[in-house]
Order: sequence, then structure tokens, then C-alpha cells
Amino acid sequence: MQDISFFALDSELGHRVAEQAGIAVAAHEQRWFEDGECKLRALESVRDHDVYLLASLHGDTERSVPDRLMQTLLLLGALRDAGAARLTVLLPYLCYARKDRRTKPRDPVSTRHVAALFEAVGTDRVLTLDVHNLAAFENAFRIGTDHLTAAPVLASHLLPNLSENIVVISPDVGGIKRAELFRGVLAEQLGREPGSGFMEKHRSAGVVSGERLVADVAGCDVILVDDLISSGGTLARAARACREQGAARILAAATHGVFSPEADRVLSDSELDGVVVTDTVPASRPGRRIEWEGLEVVSVAPLLADALRRLAEGGSLTELGVYP
Repeated sequence: MQDISFFALDSELGHRVAEQAGIAVAAHEQRWFEDGECKLRALESVRDHDVYLLASLHGDTERSVPDRLMQTLLLLGALRDAGAARLTVLLPYLCYARKDRRTKPRDPVSTRHVAALFEAVGTDRVLTLDVHNLAAFENAFRIGTDHLTAAPVLASHLLPNLSENIVVISPDVGGIKRAELFRGVLAEQLGREPGSGFMEKHRSAGVVSGERLVADVAGCDVILVDDLISSGGTLARAARACREQGAARILAAATHGVFSPEADRVLSDSELDGVVVTDTVPASRPGRRIEWEGLEVVSVAPLLADALRRLAEGGSLTELGVYP
């Protein structure tokens, strides 16, 4: 097996992954110039190494999404130029994945353009978690891709406090497959089938409409499943509909807590009894702190560490919760 080097641009999650995997985080230099440009380079040799770079491409008031994307691309390019034998980038949260198709004339297909950037700097493989549209992600890249789901992590966290009557709801029609995957994972852990349903939702020019809930939730614990939470408006709307239909308790599970500035107010004012997200994006970061007591965060570090080990050893990722 080749020598391995592991770099982390998301230092908090990256160090947790390294600790779980039993490897060291390789040193790199990162400098920001007065005009906002940055410079990154490895501080140790990577020649002929199997190199892994972890970076979560979220934004906050300290660094924007484009800043973090550019950091990642520049370091990947520098590692390729320094003689890395293979470059694998671990992207717990992949930016620009929500714009995966044209809905208006002359729209960009942002997922495809981001893929081209990673290919241009010499990346060999991309691994990510719970992208917005799996088919669009897989079709955008011409290099190797791996896609994991945090559904087992989220389901295991929720399971001990659930009642006998459980319904898994997608807050929009587009997320039905995602909710069904979660329901299948939960059914395996429960040993029985939870109920299912979905919420009607239409979006045009940023305006959301649609109020119909297709599910029987009376007296049940409801789990609203989504890939990410931004403002929280979609979940709040679905939670209100579930409460009106007699749901006993309403929880939400999402992989990525992106959390726009208004998220804390929206979640606090909603009918949600609790929300669980993972640490693919730091829940508390500059300008994005959630004060609401109903938020819980679980770590995907063990999942990513296991994936890293399997990739390095030529093993299979299927048992980790890869989408079928």
C-alpha cells in the first residue's frame, strides 16, 4: 500500500476523522492576502503518496462558500503539482449542489461546473454525503465518485426516544426517495415498518407554496427527513401541517445544518419538538449560531474515518450506507 497523507481544511471535523482513523493530520501552510486571495501548500512531502483532503464547503461570516471552494481547489492543485500519486477529496458538504438542473432559461447547471473545477486541478476521486440530487451528482463528474448517507447515524440517534407509532415524512415531493431510504434504515433498526408520507411543495422565484399533507400522522411521532436545513422554512411549514393533523411529536432529521441567519428564529417559532443534524457543517460558526434548545448534533467522523480506511486499503464502501 502507498504511503498516505491526510490534510484537513475543516480542522474540527478533520481532526476528529483523523483521530478515528488512527492517522495524523498532515501540515499545510495557509495565507490570506490583503485583497482576499489565499495561498496554500503542503509543509511535508506527498510525492507518490495516496493523498486525502477533507474540506466542508459551507459559508459563514468569516469565509464565504467561494472562499472555501477556492481554498480546496488551490490546495488540491498544489498537492498534484507536488507529486501526489492519487488525490481523493472528502467533501462532507458539497456546495452548489442544489442548482442541479435548468428550471429557467439560461440557468447555470452549477453542479456540473463545480465538478469541472475539481477535475481541472487533477482530483482522482470525490466522496461526499447526502447530496441534494444523487443522479445529478453522479452525472456531473467524469472522475470517480462515492456517495454515502448519514441516515444510519441519524436514525440510531433518534431511535431510543421514539414511540411505537412512527411516520417518516418528506417535506416535499422531490425528497421522497431520500425519506424512503431513511425509513428503510429505521425499519431495519426497529424490526418493523414505520409509516410514510410527503408534503406538497412548489417553489417559483424563491416563493414556496403548497399546503397538502399526504399522510396519516394522528397520534404519531413524525420524523421529517431532508438533506439540509437552510432557513428552516420548509420544515416549519411541514411541521405546522403535521400538528394540524394531530401529530403527537414532530422531529426533523437532516444531514447538513447549513443554517442561514434567520434559521434560529424560524426553528424556535416552529411546531418542531426537536431537530438533529450532523457535523458536516459546524452548527455554531461565525454568524450562524443556533440558540434554540431543540437542536442536537451527531458526528459523522466515525463514518468518514471508516470510509477513508476502506478507500486506502481498496475495500468496499457498500456496508457504510452507500445509496443503491
